[in-house]
Amino acid sequence: MRRMARRSRIPDVPEAPDPVDEALCPLCGRPLGDQNIDRHHLIPKSLKGREQFPIHKVCHRKIHATFSERELLRAYHTWDALKGHEDIRSFIGWVRNKPPGFYSRTFTSNKKKGR
Repeated sequence: MRRMARRSRIPDVPEAPDPVDEALCPLCGRPLGDQNIDRHHLIPKSLKGREQFPIHKVCHRKIHATFSERELLRAYHTWDALKGHEDIRSFIGWVRNKPPGFYSRTFTSNKKKGR
């Protein structure tokens, strides 16, 4: 007599979220996490910008400590342009290994103070 194989009765288990799907900060590339998150307008809201992007608070503060709203509108209204600036590249190198919820006070750039 032939025995029929029994089907396993393991319930369907939902898959864990893929870590690749985790939201990343568009400036520094670190995972956003769930603390100290701001929203950045690439074109400043005061200059009719509408689109917003989630970004770490420390990254957002660095952008606004480095550039005026006019500079953001004229030359730094893309992520690539922001990342290409010397001060921002240096900042990204510094913040790269910090945990997602990290926040530190940001000081205004000396270049911006002299305007």
